[in-house]
Amino acid sequence: MTTTALTKHVKRPSLVLGGTLAVAWVAFAVTILSGGALLAFGIVPRTLVGLRGILFAPFLHANLQHLLSNSVPFAMLGWLVMLRDARHFIPVTLFAMLGSGLMAWLLGAPGSVHIGASGVIFGYLGFLMLSGWYTRSLGSIALSVLVTALWGGVVLGVMPGVPGVSWQGHLGGFIGGVLAARWFRVRR
Repeated sequence: MTTTALTKHVKRPSLVLGGTLAVAWVAFAVTILSGGALLAFGIVPRTLVGLRGILFAPFLHANLQHLLSNSVPFAMLGWLVMLRDARHFIPVTLFAMLGSGLMAWLLGAPGSVHIGASGVIFGYLGFLMLSGWYTRSLGSIALSVLVTALWGGVVLGVMPGVPGVSWQGHLGGFIGGVLAARWFRVRR
């Protein structure tokens, strides 16, 4: 493999994915140093100011455990989105952020604040699980089957259950990912 091919297939996606994760880690450090002040930039349901959280919430985390539990699947599933096609990473991320944010904003409990990258992770999951169905290419189908076999049970996270966990954001992110998979099928 030439250096140019290596850069295209490994280095650039690694920089994009690593850079995105680095923003979340820096935001966490600033949140800690500010005494949690950045958490106010999360999604606050049905408030005008809460809409800004659609952009900021995926980078904000309540504690180290929250950040770690989102960093690993974000890296793994984000890498698989890029493996399918590196050009899809940013649009799929935006679909997931928008779906997750709007669903949390519309259905979240009054006065709650929704933060974390899990909605984006569910968007990646929805995209990867359904992209094989929509594109009908052998590689995409194989990737969809692999992702479904390994992480399919996580889909139950779109249901109400654990207090303090934004199932609304999970559901919206998953729907955003599915819509992205459909959108890329139409664009081909």
